[in-house]
Amino acid sequence: MKRPAESFTNGIPQSEALRATQLARRKRIVAAAMDLAAHGGYDAVQMRDVAARAKVALGTLYRYFSSKDQLLAYTWTDWSQELQEHLWRHPIRGASRADRIMDFVRRVTRALEREPKLASALLKSMLVPDRSAEEPRKEVSAVMGRVVEEELALLQPNDREGIRDILGQVWYANLLLWVNGRIPVSRLYQNMETACRLLISHHEA
Repeated sequence: MKRPAESFTNGIPQSEALRATQLARRKRIVAAAMDLAAHGGYDAVQMRDVAARAKVALGTLYRYFSSKDQLLAYTWTDWSQELQEHLWRHPIRGASRADRIMDFVRRVTRALEREPKLASALLKSMLVPDRSAEEPRKEVSAVMGRVVEEELALLQPNDREGIRDILGQVWYANLLLWVNGRIPVSRLYQNMETACRLLISHHEA
């Protein structure tokens, strides 16, 4: 996976503009939210509890993140950035485009499997209408988009964008079914493999 021309948005205010103490405070806040979500899911992430765990005043927390769902969105953005850095060090593999995209899907899904309550919290936060969370949510969605764009770079733009969007929607829908106990994770992989095969195999050279 190639490095993007621009880095992820890391928070409000922008991480690159923060002084060292502010950056450290922001990291504590995000870590506190992630820890609460990992142990108790979406409902366990309460702004007052996040502030207490991060050892910041509640008013200070709201200067960094205006809502719970914005905080969770930036938490997922940070998590996605760590994943992307891992992919730079360990590129996706496979004999075909579909295989390589599925390798990426498996890696991300397995990471979510290791923290099911955190996964549930992050996915559920995406369902809540919150304008302040729109930008970080776009960054999360862009991770898969970048992988698909690189693998399908030789296709026509309309085909490439259509495959990217459909795969993203299928994956997200199946992740929601999995975290809500509607399907086992094995079915998620089967559904994604079917989607990749149907959408990509006839484009293989």
